[in-house]
Amino acid sequence: ARHILVVEDSDEDFATVLDAVRRAGVPDDIRRATSGDECLQQLRLSALKHDALPALVLLDLNTPKCDGRDALREIKQDDRLRALPLVVLTTSANPRDLRFCYASGANAYHVKPVQYRDHLRILEQIFDYWLKSAVLPN
Repeated sequence: ARHILVVEDSDEDFATVLDAVRRAGVPDDIRRATSGDECLQQLRLSALKHDALPALVLLDLNTPKCDGRDALREIKQDDRLRALPLVVLTTSANPRDLRFCYASGANAYHVKPVQYRDHLRILEQIFDYWLKSAVLPN
């Protein structure tokens, strides 16, 4: 099974992702990047080495250094990475961020709920859809 790349700088939010993966019963090879830079490094290294790319990228927009917006733009402009399913999960409900992400090629945009149970439910729905229902590129 291919892995999931989670770009998340919050330890608490990443722990919620791990809980949701277990509850959704999806493959649990989860790799983490804490910034857009680290995400791009991992993806480019995998592409160069012809390693398996992630089945899904779950991207927080507000990360240190190169943020999720920059990473999204670069991923969707790279011929080797452009087909990766990329779901934005962020605290930003700003319509400008929403428009930017879809215009830049994001496959979905979700606002991260504040409450743990709501956050868990959204993540389970994301994993159920993208890893169980959707047919993904190889």
